[in-house]
Amino acid sequence: MQLRNSDPRSSAVAEPAAARRAAVLGHPISHSRSPLLHGAAYRLLGFDCAYEAIDLTPAQLPGFMAAVRESSCWAGLSVTMPLKAAMVPLMDETSELVRSLGVLNTVVVRRQPDGTVRLVGQNTDVGGIIEALRHAGATPGGHAVILGGGGTAAAAAAALAGLQVNSLSVCLRDPNKAGPILAVARNAGLECRVASWDDVVAELASARVVVSTLPPNAADPIAEALDASGARLDSQVLLDVTYDPWPSRIASVWNERGGAIVPGLEMLIYQAVEQVRLFTGMELAEPEQVINVMCDAVGAPRR
Repeated sequence: MQLRNSDPRSSAVAEPAAARRAAVLGHPISHSRSPLLHGAAYRLLGFDCAYEAIDLTPAQLPGFMAAVRESSCWAGLSVTMPLKAAMVPLMDETSELVRSLGVLNTVVVRRQPDGTVRLVGQNTDVGGIIEALRHAGATPGGHAVILGGGGTAAAAAAALAGLQVNSLSVCLRDPNKAGPILAVARNAGLECRVASWDDVVAELASARVVVSTLPPNAADPIAEALDASGARLDSQVLLDVTYDPWPSRIASVWNERGGAIVPGLEMLIYQAVEQVRLFTGMELAEPEQVINVMCDAVGAPRR
């Protein structure tokens, strides 16, 4: 369900039939699969919570969050672009990972005994990327490449450090935007450098793992250049964080050249499992059951 209200505060204060409420916030947001994932998990767990997609711009965000504080029903919020950095200063508390990255993708809403609301910012993207890559067969060691900049690229840098790759290159059109990503990688002890956009095909061909954080279709020119190069990509893993449309052009070329491809939907599933745990307050004794009902909900293969 997608809400498009002129007054975002009205979206936050409207009380649903369910006992609790959660949502994914972003702009645009109509493509999001998060309502399907969370809805399936909550039904399995018996958690009475309505989860929806709300289209929200950065300018509307402060008013919306003020209204969240006034409502008694919110369990949590999933946060996507372009709100991941804008949400951080609106939090009462953030995790160490959020402070390191400068971005979040999760807000846990905690109602205190005195009735006030405390907003806690978390980042589950990092764990989602790690698990998606591991599921695809990525292993420690080797060289990695990130395509693009921004909040998801910073999360990817932290994830690749967690995966224990040996070195990292960041390819983006404006090298001046690489600073936060380099800082995250180097703070994690990972050797990292900025690669020239002109050398992107050579960088990809030399990488064991690649994470593309580019918007849909933005990697198409890279895909065409990679295809023309004739490079073989056997045993090399590409995670493209986009999942609509899928397969992306770069994923198709990667697969044709012998590489393994991971859709962004895999990352979305794995990061959502941790969000479900945070929103419900439940320790998931059998997380694979949650993962499998989520996979069923979006037509992904069961684990």
